[in-house]
Amino acid sequence: MQDEIKNKVVLITGASSGIGRSIALELAKNGIKVVLGARRIEQLENIVEEIKNKGGEASCRVTDVKNKADLVNLVALAIERYERLDVIVNNAGVSQLSKIDELDTEGWEEMIDINLKGVLYGMAAAIPVFKEKRSGHIINIISTAGIKITPTMGVYAGTKNAVRTITEAFRQESDGSIRITGISPGFINTDFANNIRNEEMRAAIIESRDQIGISPIAIADAVIYAISQPKDIEIGDIVIRPAIQN
Repeated sequence: MQDEIKNKVVLITGASSGIGRSIALELAKNGIKVVLGARRIEQLENIVEEIKNKGGEASCRVTDVKNKADLVNLVALAIERYERLDVIVNNAGVSQLSKIDELDTEGWEEMIDINLKGVLYGMAAAIPVFKEKRSGHIINIISTAGIKITPTMGVYAGTKNAVRTITEAFRQESDGSIRITGISPGFINTDFANNIRNEEMRAAIIESRDQIGISPIAIADAVIYAISQPKDIEIGDIVIRPAIQN
């Protein structure tokens, strides 16, 4: 498997912590050059330094996925440093949980801008590069929240199901030269829930995470599996969750 992916160039958004960080470290460990984007430059630079200290190759740039130009610039960094881009992992995401009738319109807009538009902006930045070389792979990190709908997660699940729909539509529209994979994590042991502003919801999610959350390395392994397949094989949907999760 390592020979299939060695020397690929992979761009990862939301790479400063959690799932994104784990994907970056695991890919670099397997000989992949990683290009990392997130809003927190200090954390990104620490990850790049960690990768380089272990003999890997990595670059980073401040990236806010709400800004189309930031995604274009991150793709440009990959081309500038490594003269190619093979994979984009649209991982950046945010969750603001509340009942719909609580009307957290600010939270709705944040999730739509990051979870949905951010993915589209990432795809829009990478697809021209992939089309030019008639090869590429899009990995969209989705969520099990869109598979099982539960109260307080309606808008969050809605953004994730929108990405699921877009991912499948692109698969059908593609001639196979650009592959696309959706990966839906369940409860993962990261700090993702820390950004939830609703204190009750944040506490509930953190409690579930602490009880049953699995390592984010499981998601990194799924990315490696998907991108290591021969060019005539496309891995469409992967759902990864704790065995105990309902």
